[in-house]
Amino acid sequence: MKKTFKLKQENKHPDRVVDSIKYEVRKYIKREKRKTLPEDKDFWFFDCKFAIGDDEPKEIEFADITKSIDEAAKSEADTFYLEILARAEKRPEKEEKTEEVESEDEDKVKD
Repeated sequence: MKKTFKLKQENKHPDRVVDSIKYEVRKYIKREKRKTLPEDKDFWFFDCKFAIGDDEPKEIEFADITKSIDEAAKSEADTFYLEILARAEKRPEKEEKTEEVESEDEDKVKD
């Protein structure tokens, strides 16, 4: 999704406009998460960029999308740009540290 949203619309309260934008973003994210993953991938990762007005888009964290929308509404900007691109990722495998901890405990008991 690459879209410029208008925060000021005639005959609509600004709070309702912000709510409808958040709803549209959530709907897009749910739709992307429903897509089938490739066989070698585990989850969907979202690359996000955000800009208020005509500024240069900056990368933001996925969790900061709604915070950024709220900041744009508080700054009384006319528009903001939001880019959310989904890509499939594979989780890194965790190393098992339980074996190392057990051997250290055994050394302490022997001493």
